Amino acid sequence: MKLLAYFRSMGEKFFRPSQLSQEMDEELRSHIALRAEDLERSGLDPEEAQRRARIEFGGEEKVKEECHQALGANLIETAIQDVRITLRVLRKSPGFALAAILTLALAIGANTVVFSIMNAFIIRPLNVPHAESLYGLWRLQDDMSESYPDYVDLRDRNHSFDALIAYNVNEVALDTGNNPSRSWIEEASGNFFDGLDVHPYLGRFFHTFDEHGPNSAPYVVLTYKYWHTHFHDDRGVIGQNVLVNKHPYTVIGVAPPGFHGTLLFFHPDFFVPIVNHDIDAGTQLNNRRSHWVFMTMGHLKAGVTPGEAVTDLNSIGQDLLRKYPKDEGKMTFKLVRPSMYGDYIGGPVREFVTGLMLLASLILLAACANLGSLFAARAADRSREVALRLALGSSRKRILRGVFTEAILIALVGGAVGLSGSILLLRQLSVWQPFPRFPGYLTVTPDANVYALALLLAIVSGLLFGAVPVRQVLQTNPYEVVKTGSSGRIGRRITALDVLLVLQIALCAVLVTSSLVAVRGLAHCLRSNFGFDLNTMLAETDPPMVGYSGDTVPALQKRMIDALKAIPGVESVGLSDALPLGEGSNYSNVFADTTTDLRPSNAAMNPVIFKVSPEYFQAAGTSLLSGRSFGWHDDKDSPRVAVVNGQFARRMFGSIQSALGSYFKMPDGTRTQVVGIAEDGKYDRLTESPKAAMYLPILQSPSASSWMVLRSQRDPQELGAAIRSTLRQVDPALPVYIQTRYNALDTVLFGPRMATLALGVLGMMGAILAVVGIFGMAAYSVSKRLRELGIRIALGGQRKEVLQAALSRAVKLLVLGSAAGLSLGILASRVLAFVVAQATPRDPLVIAGVVFAMAVMGLLATWIPARRALSVDPLRLLREE
Repeated sequence: MKLLAYFRSMGEKFFRPSQLSQEMDEELRSHIALRAEDLERSGLDPEEAQRRARIEFGGEEKVKEECHQALGANLIETAIQDVRITLRVLRKSPGFALAAILTLALAIGANTVVFSIMNAFIIRPLNVPHAESLYGLWRLQDDMSESYPDYVDLRDRNHSFDALIAYNVNEVALDTGNNPSRSWIEEASGNFFDGLDVHPYLGRFFHTFDEHGPNSAPYVVLTYKYWHTHFHDDRGVIGQNVLVNKHPYTVIGVAPPGFHGTLLFFHPDFFVPIVNHDIDAGTQLNNRRSHWVFMTMGHLKAGVTPGEAVTDLNSIGQDLLRKYPKDEGKMTFKLVRPSMYGDYIGGPVREFVTGLMLLASLILLAACANLGSLFAARAADRSREVALRLALGSSRKRILRGVFTEAILIALVGGAVGLSGSILLLRQLSVWQPFPRFPGYLTVTPDANVYALALLLAIVSGLLFGAVPVRQVLQTNPYEVVKTGSSGRIGRRITALDVLLVLQIALCAVLVTSSLVAVRGLAHCLRSNFGFDLNTMLAETDPPMVGYSGDTVPALQKRMIDALKAIPGVESVGLSDALPLGEGSNYSNVFADTTTDLRPSNAAMNPVIFKVSPEYFQAAGTSLLSGRSFGWHDDKDSPRVAVVNGQFARRMFGSIQSALGSYFKMPDGTRTQVVGIAEDGKYDRLTESPKAAMYLPILQSPSASSWMVLRSQRDPQELGAAIRSTLRQVDPALPVYIQTRYNALDTVLFGPRMATLALGVLGMMGAILAVVGIFGMAAYSVSKRLRELGIRIALGGQRKEVLQAALSRAVKLLVLGSAAGLSLGILASRVLAFVVAQATPRDPLVIAGVVFAMAVMGLLATWIPARRALSVDPLRLLREE
């Protein structure tokens, strides 16, 4: 019954407020009238009786409020009233409101952006059914690549996976009847779509029963996006014949929207069967030594643990090693998540994003500390107002409720602004293509998790910084404040706010130090010796795309080199099948000349291998330490020769001098003589340790992959146009991609650049928050000591002494936090060496830059409080007190 009465009273409160108020007024008047009648009967005249009755009854408004609370439903009305009061108060202090909202918007926006990236790439599973049971196979001695025969054995002999699938990434030319266009594809196993339990949007997928040996399944499955953008949602595309690298294929289906394979950042244009890999006269499909299959993965069977699956795979690997000792190395596996190519990309991304999330969380904590300082200073400025409200009968609970309402309102508005800004940024990030040549996208779409986090952070932040002035309100003595004009004194002991401010300044110094270290490291790195010259031009083409194969490829490559050398201003032209710090390096086992058992376990090393033309070293700017380069006479009919780098020479032969003229063996047993020693360089990553590398003549080791390197002093744009025009004369259908050597480093520099940019943005945010925090501390100190400062000035205190009294505490905290942050930044910057090459925190410019930045921030933060302290009018202040 009590519950029903409560809800009934709430209903009357909301739906009949005027009637309820009228009834309450009548009830109160009746109580006063009855008491007045009693007093009249005791002998008082009516006016005095009425006055006494009202005094005994107390304040009517207070009684009304108590009655409202007793009736229930007062909470929402009071909250609305508190919000209105808060809005009026904030309207009187627009600077404070704007600073608080922007501070929180920056912090919550940063956390939202970083969490959205973490949610998209780490937390949220792949957009395939049962993604939680999908695992990729990772060779402990290598990566996720396999040879196709190994994949077939693992697929057919394992007992742990429902279906083991595989795919490879490749670039082809697609001709739909118009001009051929370059497209990125996934060569997928016949069970690819069935193994992922994905169903077609249109038409059908290819299946295992479509495969009948090499080049037996000329089918194309378009991605939904490619079908939408290139075929304009034409349902008649099913059954249409197209040409892929001049070979006829048939479009049989369209994948569902949102499905683009199992790599989160790679969006292929279409899928073809993997058995067609050698359609361009290749020999890789059944070569057990060639690990060209990009990734192998599958769903674990119900009840099978990852550990049991690894044991199963390792037993198969041991059996394959016994059967094919000359083709297989040690085969031991682990299971990884395939969405970020296992540990190769997933590990660094997880560590980097987790670190960013930690830094963003610390920035939010610093923002809360900032706003706590501002709220404390604001409470000190309003101490007289609070004291008067308490003296007039307001409860401390009601005042605190107003404080928290103000804090929560600021937090919600700041959170909304930060969330809106982060959504705009994430939309731009989702359509951004970091590498124009590749279909790579960072698709980050906020979902319910992101919105919930933003709301939670806003509410928790409001409660945190709103709780800072609680102690001030609870300890406010109205009599003392009205009498002295202050709610207390600034003590000399270290407070929690001081500790938070020091930690915040230290965090800012860490971020500033790390960002400067990253910038300087990146600058040093770009000026370092890569083993090649950056002032060259590159022209990449793929002859198989337009039908070249076999012996026609070397002839085309020679024609292209001769044609490019004839361009005015071109000094030299070289050709290579791959580039150092390019899209991916090739490796090959090599053996000592005395080794007879050429199984992989007996290999002397596994160097990077490049197949190059004569004049490549001159064109690329790679210096020869000794020996000679290649000539056109180093063809398939001449003795096998190689140029190796210094690291190769030292590891294989002991020294550079003894390497020249010596022999080593290739995996097929071919003896190869070292005819030249090239300088060491960087081949895969900027931060890698020195690696062995060897160069082979392209006429002795033919390759269809063609990267041409041109040395010239001409303007890159003019030279690029001349290169394109010249190659069109060689073959008008030949696809060409032209770029400078510096732009070709975008892929390997992406990580260092993003780390530098992220640290720079966080450093700027930390600097802003540090300025606000120091300002809050200084303003709070000045507000609490205005009377003391006025007395000092009245007694003839010098400006220097006044400033020292007002700001010494804030300056000391700035110095302490900056020193601690610089020390931590120097230690933390060691981690940057794994991301940014040549990043060193001991650079004098870095240390000087940090000291200068922190000094400027301190000057900016204390400028306004210093002016306020110096502008104190003792007479006016004492008159007000």
